Amino acid sequence: MNPFIDALGYFLQTSFQMGTHILLATLGGILCEKAGNLNLGIEGMMLLGASVGFSAALSTADPFVAVLAAGTAGAAGALVYAVITVTLRGNQVVTGLVLTIFGAGVSGFLGKGLTGQALPEGVRAAFAPVSIPVLRDIPVLGKALFEQSPYVHLALAAAVLLAVYFNRTRAGLNVRAVGENPGAADASGINVSAYKYAHILSGGFLSGVGGAYLSLVFVPRWQENITAGAGWIAVALVIFSSWNPLKAIFAAYAFGALKGIGFKFQNVDLTLWDRKVVFSPQLLDMIPYVATIAVLVFLARRKKKEHQPPKGLGVPYFREER
Repeated sequence: MNPFIDALGYFLQTSFQMGTHILLATLGGILCEKAGNLNLGIEGMMLLGASVGFSAALSTADPFVAVLAAGTAGAAGALVYAVITVTLRGNQVVTGLVLTIFGAGVSGFLGKGLTGQALPEGVRAAFAPVSIPVLRDIPVLGKALFEQSPYVHLALAAAVLLAVYFNRTRAGLNVRAVGENPGAADASGINVSAYKYAHILSGGFLSGVGGAYLSLVFVPRWQENITAGAGWIAVALVIFSSWNPLKAIFAAYAFGALKGIGFKFQNVDLTLWDRKVVFSPQLLDMIPYVATIAVLVFLARRKKKEHQPPKGLGVPYFREER
């Protein structure tokens, strides 16, 4: 095989591995914001999912229970946020920030007993990369897509299903109406609070599952602050993807690709004009974040309708004021 094609395939494979948790968290953010609620607590829900999922894996040695526990932990954090912002009509920004701090505290508390422990072999095997015959031999995309952990395929399937849900189902159209104009949606017979709760909790579930990817698959062990700010990147990528689940695939894996560049070049020594070039790990780590900021600045200058957030985003709904 052509060495360049082979190298590109391995690079894309690494990009998918580094972007999967961000894709799941971005999809969780899209679910929440489509219903009109701005949740800045994605980082906290990811940390809850990572710590609880790892604990469940150690306790039960069951990969399904571990993922379910991680998602449930994320949904529990989202429930706290939903009660405060939907029922009590609290400030969404402040509540999201508090949720992040809460998640970091809980994960740090649980993580004291998790450091140094290894996942059961059955869990590691369940999430190990699966090589699909024939498909894995497709140039470039074969290794990227068909020699991956089932977790990667789960994230891609979730993005596609959400795109179908928002654009091809009645419930998806209803939640879009809730996000755009909750008063009009309420007047047409849509239960605004029920839709908000359902989508906020579903978004929390996906965020928790995304956090568990790090502790169960990517690392796989417990580390303090294992998400390393991935939840904040997900908040930015929700905007970058224009609240579109399919665009979120590109956004998350583009970020993963940039992370992959930094990861690969950290151990590369180059010689240019008889001088050794050393890449600073700190500068390499900055690449994806600088790129994300640049893209957000670019999008902020574009006024097209498809790049605008739901009109009701971040605004508490008072039925009495309808």
